[in-house]
Amino acid sequence: MDISIIDISNPLWLETLSEIRHDVYHLPQYFSLEASRTQTIPEACLIREEEKVFFAPYLLRKCNESISDKIQIPDVFDVISPYGYPGILVNEAAVSTPEFLERAIVYFKKELQEKGICSAFFRLHPIINENITACLPEDIFTPNGQTVSIDLTLSESELWAHTRKGHQSTINKCKRLEFTARVVDFADYYDEFIAIYEETMNRVQANESYYFDDKYFRGLLDLKEKLHLCIVEFEEQMICASLFFESCGIIQAHLGGTKDDFIRQSPFNLLLHHMRLWGRERGNEYLHIGGGIGGSMEDSLFTFKSGFSRQRHDFLTLRMITDTEKYMRLVESRAKDLNTEVEELLKSNFFPAYRSVINNS
Repeated sequence: MDISIIDISNPLWLETLSEIRHDVYHLPQYFSLEASRTQTIPEACLIREEEKVFFAPYLLRKCNESISDKIQIPDVFDVISPYGYPGILVNEAAVSTPEFLERAIVYFKKELQEKGICSAFFRLHPIINENITACLPEDIFTPNGQTVSIDLTLSESELWAHTRKGHQSTINKCKRLEFTARVVDFADYYDEFIAIYEETMNRVQANESYYFDDKYFRGLLDLKEKLHLCIVEFEEQMICASLFFESCGIIQAHLGGTKDDFIRQSPFNLLLHHMRLWGRERGNEYLHIGGGIGGSMEDSLFTFKSGFSRQRHDFLTLRMITDTEKYMRLVESRAKDLNTEVEELLKSNFFPAYRSVINNS
């Protein structure tokens, strides 16, 4: 078994992706962008054994900043996924050999430990990683609700039949109002999109993690033909817009919003309807529109998305403690900072526990 840690400049990164179905979230350009945004280091663990491949890209970050006792605890690191649904990639040969995958997870965990990493948190890809979750023990994954995708192999009439009646009515209303949807070059409508996105985040009082700076959005342009902007217009003004990624037959809804003055008309319904027809014409298999906030299946966002399709995917995370001693030292220090008990942090379901924001003071 050949194991190596590579960075985004290593040609093996792209060579490996060329062998396996992947998403935009796995591209070195995207990892570079996320590393800059989060002040982390982009790396990947590549494990090969004959024709079998295990590829786990991640962002490496320092843990000490999360606690006040920086002197007593030497440098410790953890790893996380970038924003979105990257997960771990394996090829078909690996999927057909579950024992290889089980050994690969063990070796991966050991490799991280030797690098001074105490924990790892991976958001799995709801579509691509279905092959992994089907052949590994269930108890190594944590369920985080479900996501929605639209089956683009269906006919146009079938897509419409799978659409909730209320959404059908809204789409037809938007058409009667002469709203029009189309896919355009993001660079040509950059400023208008940013204005709509920021207006939307302010309106919904979004968590700060949903705010991105100009450097981030400019960086998305490096994705070139894999990035698309769908807009809805009325009387030559953009009233609704969303960014989408496209890779290996999968279209991913990324970031979007609607102008305050047009919320009542719900033009985003027309936008998603147009996007699924556009994606189908291009021969894609899925339009993945995600789930509710924080993986919730009970909020209004999930309710809205579920009206476009009957297709669901389990959203799972892989949470590993790779060095128990270092992990617990960080948890103990964090508990002290928050004036709470270690047990409270451990049972909070927040991972890693030493980054919990519980406060009993």
